Amino acid sequence: MAFHEVRFPDNISRGARGGPERRTQIVELASGDEERNASWANSRRRYDVAYGIRRADDLAAVVAFFEARNGRLHGFRFKDWGDHKSCLPSGTPLPTDQPIGTGDGTTTGFQLVKRYASGAQSWTRAIAKPVAGSERIALSGVEQPSGWSVDTTTGVVTFITAPGAGVAITAGFEFDVPVRFDTDVLDVTLDLERLGSITSIPLLELRR
Repeated sequence: MAFHEVRFPDNISRGARGGPERRTQIVELASGDEERNASWANSRRRYDVAYGIRRADDLAAVVAFFEARNGRLHGFRFKDWGDHKSCLPSGTPLPTDQPIGTGDGTTTGFQLVKRYASGAQSWTRAIAKPVAGSERIALSGVEQPSGWSVDTTTGVVTFITAPGAGVAITAGFEFDVPVRFDTDVLDVTLDLERLGSITSIPLLELRR
């Protein structure tokens, strides 16, 4: 089992379907009321990329990608076109988009995160697969062109010199979702025009 730092073809992922999934247990009481409990602290994303296949060449690319990953064995990157930036999909990432920590004069490593807020509630998602070259970092609102690096395999920002105590650290970036195939079988149907079709190609987000 390994993770391959390659991205699923963009022209096919653009037509995929899917999004976040959560797991909630609901118990209905005798009174008709119900009790709800979150089984998962974090969401997990599912996609179906079969909808992005429009040509026989697309099908061939998916089959090759599937074989190179050994089916479900190895993970890979996937671009979620509806959620792949630290800002809105229509925007350009800015170095002040997402708070990722506060300096203490000692800590040099900070995890990239993205916050999803609605009203007074929010949820924080760790970003492990930033897109190389897209990252922008600011200290107390001032962009830092140097003095830091990002591990694109973990999403950890490392500063050469630890940010001072109380310094707000923010980041802007694009990112991929770490996924794997959720099937070991590609059921391909060939029609009379020799064009291929697949009813479903599920992908599942990897959480560590």
